[in-house]
Amino acid sequence: EKGVVFGSPLTEEGIAQVSQLIEYLHKNLRAEGLFRVPGNSIRQQILKDALNSGTDIDLDSGEFHSNDVATLLKVFLGELPEPLLTHKHFHAHLKIADLTLFDEKGNKTSTPDKERQIEALQLLFLILPAPNRSLLKLLLDLLYQTAKKQDKNKMSAHNLALMFAPHILWPRNVTANDLQENITKLNNGVTFMIKHSQKLFKAPVYIRECARLHYLGSRAHTSKDDLDLLTSSGSKELQPLKSQKRSRLDSCHQEETQQRTEEALKELFHHVHNMPDSAKKKKLIRQFNKHPTALTPGSDVPTSPAPRRTRSRSFSGLIKRKVLGTPVILERKSRDTTPEPVRVSKENVQLLQKCGSPAHMSQAKLKSLEGQKEGSCRRMRARLLSKDASSL
Repeated sequence: EKGVVFGSPLTEEGIAQVSQLIEYLHKNLRAEGLFRVPGNSIRQQILKDALNSGTDIDLDSGEFHSNDVATLLKVFLGELPEPLLTHKHFHAHLKIADLTLFDEKGNKTSTPDKERQIEALQLLFLILPAPNRSLLKLLLDLLYQTAKKQDKNKMSAHNLALMFAPHILWPRNVTANDLQENITKLNNGVTFMIKHSQKLFKAPVYIRECARLHYLGSRAHTSKDDLDLLTSSGSKELQPLKSQKRSRLDSCHQEETQQRTEEALKELFHHVHNMPDSAKKKKLIRQFNKHPTALTPGSDVPTSPAPRRTRSRSFSGLIKRKVLGTPVILERKSRDTTPEPVRVSKENVQLLQKCGSPAHMSQAKLKSLEGQKEGSCRRMRARLLSKDASSL
């Protein structure tokens, strides 16, 4: 009878159990012949039963060897009802292997186009079932790290591909003779996956741009976990488009934030307006009056009137208004303005005519006469001030 984990369709619960094996192997990558040298069959059966029953396993206790764990991981992958890369995608992987032999126009080439193959695998991995994609990412990352330690464990990416291609890519119920013509392609394909595993679980650049346009149009918040939408390293031609779309997205977020703020203020205002008359209500209304811009349109809370400027009622101010007959405001205004140049008034002209002076009198003489007139006016005002002061 099939157990809970081994031989069952792939589930998240099964991945959680098997991930214990992967975590242990990450800490024991230096074992020579890892994934190639078989472990002890008795220990493997004990470990398999423990995983099927869901009991807690302490792999660091020393009871199991790294070769036991590595072999059991291959057994788990081989007993899945279908390979990890699925039957449906088998022929697609055969086509992807040929991408390194032909260019975009279909002409045979001796220069492999790795970028085309990476992009094709990225698209293919995007449409895998979620459990398959999760476990495949964990597995390829483990094999990538194992190949980096090949100076210790003697397991290169190609050697690892020979061990795992039958378990994750070959169709079930077929033999090596059935795949004789395609074995090399399949092995090379898995080797390529191991070497470039750090790039294969990102979406192609144009897919990210389409996703960003969709999120921008729907004004949805972007997530850092979904295809790394905002931190993608696209081509130089897409950089101006990215900055423009990012600014538009920021403006949309600002509009949404402002709209939510206005709605919250409106709700707060109505709540205060419906409160019973109390000191607290008056205090809140005064706070609204201090910040009229925070009120929503249509609110009828009266704003406090601007304070009026009171006139000076000092003794000297009364005397000036009585003598000069003009308000103090005009006097202040005259102080602020720059003095105009001295001009010959009509009264000065009449005074000159009475004195018999010629019409073409010099400008200096006219200025002196103007000064004499102002002096006489000041003396007259002083006499009036003294009389008013004595009467008061």
